[in-house]
Amino acid sequence: MRTNRGMELPEDFWIPVALDTNNITSLSPFLVPQDHLGGTGTFYIMAGFMFFLFTVGTSINVLTIACTIQHKKLRSHLNYILVNLAVANLLVSCVGSFTACCSFATRYFIFGPLACKIEGFMATLGGMVSLWSLAVVAFERWLVICKPLGNFVFKPDHAIACCAFTWVFALIASLPPLFGWSRYIPEGLQCSCGPDWYTTNNKYNNESYVMFLFCFCFAVPFATIIFCYAQLLITLKMAAKAQAESASTQKAEREVTRMVVVMVLGFLVCWMPYASFALWVVNNRGQPFDLRLATIPSCLSKASTVYNPVIYVLLNKQFRSCMMAMVGMGGGEEESSTSQSVTEVSKVGPA
Repeated sequence: MRTNRGMELPEDFWIPVALDTNNITSLSPFLVPQDHLGGTGTFYIMAGFMFFLFTVGTSINVLTIACTIQHKKLRSHLNYILVNLAVANLLVSCVGSFTACCSFATRYFIFGPLACKIEGFMATLGGMVSLWSLAVVAFERWLVICKPLGNFVFKPDHAIACCAFTWVFALIASLPPLFGWSRYIPEGLQCSCGPDWYTTNNKYNNESYVMFLFCFCFAVPFATIIFCYAQLLITLKMAAKAQAESASTQKAEREVTRMVVVMVLGFLVCWMPYASFALWVVNNRGQPFDLRLATIPSCLSKASTVYNPVIYVLLNKQFRSCMMAMVGMGGGEEESSTSQSVTEVSKVGPA
């Protein structure tokens, strides 16, 4: 019985100093509602939001995968990476969002300490694969359009290798807390689990793990995205300038510029709050903060399961038309005019 774990409970969760009492078991997020952390309405609103992320995120990512399987014309090297992104999003929505929905509805993590570790690991794994997949998409666009390697052709085998790369790096990032470098515990309102940003316990070396994640899983992918998309925009602007009389080229340059801005903003909305919050906690040990606010970064990262497909899949006309055909809402023959125009523009880029 969990109620008989006694003094083992502090190893499984963290309690703010202001809430610490002699009867620590009574505050366990695995045993009782965490009403001391927020109002009932807050928990139910979060449960509704997580239910939305679970249903919409699961649906759109399953549809992305099924659509690619059904339509051969979608099996391009770029779409392999988008499917990899969909699989990662599916992992987060089915495990992270669903578990959080149930826990917010009951106002505590009803599944227990072991499930907390599993959910924290799976959600972190999916999140890291998603994050690195965004960087790989940017890298692929840079290779194909800017042609830094000359006549190098990015083939499906290269895309598969890139997908494997995202999972290897994600495992490197998400496995350590299972083996003693940091740990997975309830976070925010204690209804979802993630790495321990909060404590200074030298046993877990949490500070070094947070810095590792920030550098390895945020700074490097973000720098990759910024560099690749900056080079892409420069190439397209040069092409548009060289073809100033071409209306289609000018239109393509504007469309791609807008898409790049949306992609970068989507990345920042997803990961900047989480990274910033973790760094703030590490560098301001002992400073009080509202756990309701600490829940926001986790929710924004889980929300990426919805807005990543919207940005990377639904804005692709070819993907969108095939999806509409699958659900009986239109034909599936419309091609991605933006992608074709970008290809046309890139022909005048570096050879």
